[in-house]
Amino acid sequence: MKRSRLVMGPVLFHWDEDRKKDFYNRIADETDVDTVHVGEVVCAKRMPFFDKHLPDVIERLQRGGKEVVLSTLALVMNEREVNQIREIVHMPDILIEANDISVVRLLAGKPHMIGPYINTYNEGTLSYFADKGAKRIALPWELPMSSINALCDQQTTAEIEVQIFGRVPLAISARCYSARAQGLHKDGCRYVCGEHLDGMNVETLDDKPFLAVNGLQTLSSHYVELSDNIATMQKCGVGAFRLSPHSLDMTKVSDLYHQVLSHKIAPAELRHRLQEMRLPMVFANGFLHQAPGAEFRQTLGHQTE
Repeated sequence: MKRSRLVMGPVLFHWDEDRKKDFYNRIADETDVDTVHVGEVVCAKRMPFFDKHLPDVIERLQRGGKEVVLSTLALVMNEREVNQIREIVHMPDILIEANDISVVRLLAGKPHMIGPYINTYNEGTLSYFADKGAKRIALPWELPMSSINALCDQQTTAEIEVQIFGRVPLAISARCYSARAQGLHKDGCRYVCGEHLDGMNVETLDDKPFLAVNGLQTLSSHYVELSDNIATMQKCGVGAFRLSPHSLDMTKVSDLYHQVLSHKIAPAELRHRLQEMRLPMVFANGFLHQAPGAEFRQTLGHQTE
């Protein structure tokens, strides 16, 4: 069996510069992660805060033996953002991840990556992207295991990637929900999204966890956790497994998943050690089992608490 690739996805949240630099430095120096994503996915207004640090961050990660992928916006809305994307796709010696379908045309003919925000739901779409030069395709979060199996059976040159940890992006909008919650307009948002390191929790009227808000982005309240199905996905041909960064110690998180990928610890032990960390998490894997996404099941057809 081919060795599995462990991937650190892009930081989705508006962390301050020092926190973000420290995060990437630790990932570069202290982890066995194979691939690291940099770049802004959620809001173009955030880009000036960290873009100036990207050359140094990329160099540090590459010096640490990591493949670096530059992720792009999930929603490209105006000409200024289109021009930013045009500049990015011409950057030399770095793999670009398309997260908006408009970016795929700009990347056609050169090696690139298709991100999970683009709907790769069937074999025809998978083959189309591979033929256009996609080296790796991250599947959407809502796909069940049966669909992942079917896509892995499709003979293409593209590697298949699945997110196995972290809150799941559910929607993205032109409106900024974080600003609106504070009575602000998007243009004068004061970057209040940065006040919530893992997104702003949203509860129902009867105080039940519901969603999380991250600027323009709506996320799940629950944290997807797919370690029980890693071995099955490895056997069916999934080659890359993505972790989405959160404010807990991602070096420890990556080490735990590296041990599961290497079959050194059991998924139950991984979950126990995650629960011991300071960030409270409720796990979910329902989408993989063709169930409501917020459910957690250890085996197909059997629900657990």
